[in-house]
Amino acid sequence: MTPGTTPQRPARITVVTAPGCHFCEQAHQTLSHLAADGAAIEIELVEAISPAGLALLAEHRPPMNPLVLVDGDYFSAGRLPIRKLQVLLDRRARTLTGVNSRG
Repeated sequence: MTPGTTPQRPARITVVTAPGCHFCEQAHQTLSHLAADGAAIEIELVEAISPAGLALLAEHRPPMNPLVLVDGDYFSAGRLPIRKLQVLLDRRARTLTGVNSRG
């Protein structure tokens, strides 16, 4: 970190998972790899049958699992769109560090 910059707050990614869901497993693996590679993310797994999971499913009504939220906002349902996520994380990092996206 350079002097005068503030540390980036990690993006909180919530994944609402269902038992036996291969898209859920893939999303968790992909997010774990991103975190291991240094992405500024915190991963929260929530079981769909838990009270918190049921509340999130009722609120967002995803057509399939997993439901993925970024900082509490709906991001996707079903297969995790990794390129779309990377664009969002890059945009978020530029915004938080004050870097102009136009160069």
